[in-house]
Order: sequence, then C-alpha cells, then structure tokens
Amino acid sequence: MIRESISKLIDGNSLTTDEAALVMDEIMTGAVTPAQFGAFVTALRMKGETVEEISGLARTMRSKSLKVDHGYPVTDVVGTGGDGRNTFNISTVAAFVAAGAGLPIAKHGNRAASSQCGAADVLEALGIQIDLSPDQVKRCLSEVGIGFMFAPSFHPAMKYAGPPRKEIGIRTVFNILGPLTNPAGADSYLLGVADGSKLETMAKVLRSLGCRHALVVHGEDGLDEITITGETRVCEVTPERIDCFSLNPENFGFSLTGGDNLRGGTADENAALLRNILSGKPGPQRDVVLMNAGAALLAG
Repeated sequence: MIRESISKLIDGNSLTTDEAALVMDEIMTGAVTPAQFGAFVTALRMKGETVEEISGLARTMRSKSLKVDHGYPVTDVVGTGGDGRNTFNISTVAAFVAAGAGLPIAKHGNRAASSQCGAADVLEALGIQIDLSPDQVKRCLSEVGIGFMFAPSFHPAMKYAGPPRKEIGIRTVFNILGPLTNPAGADSYLLGVADGSKLETMAKVLRSLGCRHALVVHGEDGLDEITITGETRVCEVTPERIDCFSLNPENFGFSLTGGDNLRGGTADENAALLRNILSGKPGPQRDVVLMNAGAALLAG
C-alpha cells in the first residue's frame, strides 16, 4: 500500500480515508522502511493534506493507542505546537483551571518540540509524575478531575515513525496527529492550531472523527491558543455543523497586551509562572489563561 500511495501522492492525487488508514497501519506495524516513510510524508505535505487523509491516519493511530477507560465524557485542551512564539504553557495552565471548575480534563501531551518547554516538561518541573499507566490516569481523573497522558507511553507503535521524523527535520502531518488521537477518547476539545490555513481543516477532521463539541482556535498573532494580543479565529464544531467567527478579548473585559507578556522560558521558569497564575496573581498571563479556560468550559 505504501508504494502505491507514494505514487498517487506524487501525481497530485489524494488518498481516500481507507487508503490513508491502511498506510498508517503499515507504518505502525514496522512494515514501512525509513525511506518509504520519508517519501510518503514529504509527498503528502507537498500535495497538501485533505480532511479524509488526516482522518484516516488519525483513526488508525487511535485504534493502536493504549486506552484509558473511564466511563464519562472528558475534554482535552491541546495545541498543535510549532507557532514559534515561545509562550508559556497556556493550555496546560488553562487545563488546571477548567478542571478546578469541575470539567474532567484528559490532557494528552509531550515534551517540547519547537519551544523550550512542552506540557510534559513543565509538569515534570512541578514534581508531577508524567509516565503514568492507563489505570493511573483513570485514577487521577476520578480523584482530582484531571489526568495527563504522556504521548510516547500511550502510542508505543509510533516508535517506528520517530527516528525517520527526526532525520527528515520538517513539519509533517504527524505534527498535527497528536492532538487528534487522545487515548482517553476525549469527545470535546479546545484545540489550538498554529497554521491558520489548517483551521477549518482541523475542525472538519474533528467532526469526521465524531467529536461532540470543539472550539478550534488560531490567534491572529500566530498563537495556537486564544490570544489576548488581538483577535482569534474560531471554528466551533458540533455533529450538525461548523460555525466560524472571530473572538475579541476586549468584548470579555480583558485588555489587549503585547506578545512579550506571554513569553515563557525554561521548564522551571514556566513552573513558577504556573504557580503564580494559579495563586491568583493578576496580569496578562492570568487573563490569557482565563480566556482559554473559559473556552474549554464552553467546549466541554
């Protein structure tokens, strides 16, 4: 399947959902060579990924992940990353706030890819054990209302894709699959997209995957979060429709701020900032977290 798919993509033709799913199955069972993997993801990016292709890849990735069986609806607050803004961990702090307000949060994340500090890094700096089993995550959800799933632990079959991805060194469809493959089966999302051209595509993929409710967001400053430096483009996803609109923080009583006020640092620095925000320290960092936490509550 991989050879036929590469040929099809090079000719400028798109794969069906089923074809993409079969290719991902070959990748995740080790049946694809590094050269074939590199050719596939490069050809796919050059052609441009369709909703059907991303959906097919995500469905297979979901099916092969470890599962957290919990028995009730959960929400993920997550971004694609790669916005190059080096902000602090906005979605991670917003996840804590939303969970504190009573929304069950199953956060799926990883270490930093393009910034200094990813979700896993800041949680580790806070003294939180990140490498949990499915049963341990289930217990966290039950007892404290939030659980963290460290992506490498829950997607063991991705080991075949890891080395060639690093060697290629370019952004591929795999950079956006992580947020779509929550091992706890999240059915609602606050999903940030760094590439504004992918906003509606990601919304359509979530709908295709059976999402109950989601807000897919992209800040006009390039953030894969709801920003408070200006407006944010939003696509709201329900099973029936997708509605897109713009969000202005001033309409919610927040003041606009400069991007420098949202910058982060090392894992230890971001951990200290997280503690300050959760203790109620006022300022633009708290404001942007409140905007995103409020959106997560709406999505959930």
